Amino acid sequence: MDPQLWCCEGDRPAIRRAYRDSNLLNERVLHALLRAEDKYLPSPNYFKCVQREVAPYMRRIVATWMLEVCEEQKCEEEVFPLAVNYMDRFLSVEPTKKSHLQVLGAACMFLASKLKETIPLTAEKLCIYTDNSITPTQLLQMELVVLNKLKWDLASVTALDFIEHFLSQLSVVREHQPILRKHAQTFVALSATDVKFIASPPSMVAAGSMVAAVEGLQMRMVGTSMMSKTLTEQLAQIIRSDPDCLRACQEQIESLLETSLRQAQRPQHSVTMETKSISEEQDVSTTPTDVRDINI
Repeated sequence: MDPQLWCCEGDRPAIRRAYRDSNLLNERVLHALLRAEDKYLPSPNYFKCVQREVAPYMRRIVATWMLEVCEEQKCEEEVFPLAVNYMDRFLSVEPTKKSHLQVLGAACMFLASKLKETIPLTAEKLCIYTDNSITPTQLLQMELVVLNKLKWDLASVTALDFIEHFLSQLSVVREHQPILRKHAQTFVALSATDVKFIASPPSMVAAGSMVAAVEGLQMRMVGTSMMSKTLTEQLAQIIRSDPDCLRACQEQIESLLETSLRQAQRPQHSVTMETKSISEEQDVSTTPTDVRDINI
């Protein structure tokens, strides 16, 4: 028998994934996540109480840039929401200059990719995505600052941690699970770019994303017996929340999707090497933006 070469050389080789461990989807693990999620929630009013220069629209612009970088680099799904959680928790405790916002976002992606990726993003590559407005040394320095302010506690609970638990408890035929998972993950990522969801528990965002995904795919998922109201009540019971609150979260997510789709119809700039400043008049040379989004 001819020997076969099982290893693969290259920049980002294909990763062989382990099977999902069903033992990690039991109620004990779910309850542990529900108990821990509040510990990692950022302050909902940090723009008013902590930040003096950073505004909500700046946070949205940087978060959108982070999402584009993660998508272009084909990062694991967990990297982006985890990086945004780090950024929000940092901004909740540390007044930050708007000129430091992009390097903060890059440092948070750097940390999240180290935690979740087999082959993490490099400092050099992240600097390229800032149009080389920061250096690897500055990025590494910000990384240490973020670690210090977060007290080296990086095991944040994010909305994606709940998606598999919800899928395992819903009456969805096996062949429909991948597309439902993907749509729910997309809603989670989209929610992370919007400041409205900063104060929402990850379990609520995950449940709202799941309901929105099922609602959007209902016509395609033949053999699925879930009705929106029944599903909302079931998930609300799982996360110990009021169904009306969950329904409101779902509607916010769907509204955000509609807004995002309208914006996507406009001509877009590439994320690579085309990050611009929020306003040259404000001397914020390191924060990316789309100039159409600025109202000064």
